[in-house]
Amino acid sequence: MASDAKPSVDQPSAGTTGTSSTGTSNTGTDIVFRDVTKVFKQGKKEVRALQDITTHIPAGSIVGIIGYSGAGKSTLVRQINGLDRPTSGQILLDGQDIVPLPESQMRKLRSDIGMIFQQFNLFSSRNVAGNVAYPLRLQGMPKQQREERVKELLEFVGLSDKGKAYPEQLSGGQKQRVGIARALATNPSLLLADEATSALDPSTTRDVLELLRKVNRELGITIVVITHEMEVVRAIADSVIVMESGRIVEQGSVYEVFSNPQTQTAANFVATSLRNTPDMVEAEALQSEHGRLFTVTMAEGIGFFDAVSKLSAAGVTVNIVHGGVTTLQNHSFGRLTLRLTAHDAAGEQAIEEFHSHMQSSTEIEEIR
Repeated sequence: MASDAKPSVDQPSAGTTGTSSTGTSNTGTDIVFRDVTKVFKQGKKEVRALQDITTHIPAGSIVGIIGYSGAGKSTLVRQINGLDRPTSGQILLDGQDIVPLPESQMRKLRSDIGMIFQQFNLFSSRNVAGNVAYPLRLQGMPKQQREERVKELLEFVGLSDKGKAYPEQLSGGQKQRVGIARALATNPSLLLADEATSALDPSTTRDVLELLRKVNRELGITIVVITHEMEVVRAIADSVIVMESGRIVEQGSVYEVFSNPQTQTAANFVATSLRNTPDMVEAEALQSEHGRLFTVTMAEGIGFFDAVSKLSAAGVTVNIVHGGVTTLQNHSFGRLTLRLTAHDAAGEQAIEEFHSHMQSSTEIEEIR
């Protein structure tokens, strides 16, 4: 069950190490937050941007951090790459507390962290190859080695024919692929993606998320995805952290949080992705026809189909009028809204028995 009491955010995906077609092999970064608080001063007023953050992001996992604007998501990420420092608490990267490190050591540490941005942040005066090569130039990599590395990276992100193109000649999805290639240039073990798909259309978003999955699968890199879109979390993440007002209000595997959210904030985000419960307008339209309406929470082992068979045997007309079932992390779940129409007293009794049976094994709500 997902809850705000867990210090752990589930398990890594397929593995924590990987070897890719780029010829690199990584072990992802393990991240631990211990009682991290960040306080900003605005005149005489103190604003707690982060409050008592305790969580664990395992090496090689993909974790989605979701919340509304002002929830503290971006502030949390800035603590990971050391662009901001917490007021109190510890942040451990592979067991090393980075909070007390001097800026000189933090600069070295940042070379092991790749960043992907919402607005791509590409140099308009440099072509694709020049953008990807930029962090390698800063590292002092020899030209021939640098060109070979850029070629490998562009092939990895599917842009092997775009090296001489300039950003203005690229689509949004292609620009983000360049951004990902650049982030991978220094062979990092951690990738931070801050609203990386917010400026993209749904089809392009799917392509970029699949590329990030490939990065994780083949390179073993830990990926932290900051987003306000639950569909992004659903598509890519192993685990999810839900934030509100600077606090972690819920965390767990994607399946746990999607199938059984424990807070209203998480439930609201899940509802935007699954859309498996009638809204007020839909419910009103459904009620205009004869029969009783029930919304049943679907899960494995609740005996739903046996119960529906008994309804049919009793002469009750059963229609599925709304809902959806999805599969995440090898578990199926969702909600279905049924219209049950009885034609005699026996049918009415069968509906009551169905309601009682479902109440004992899952959640069921009658729409009145």
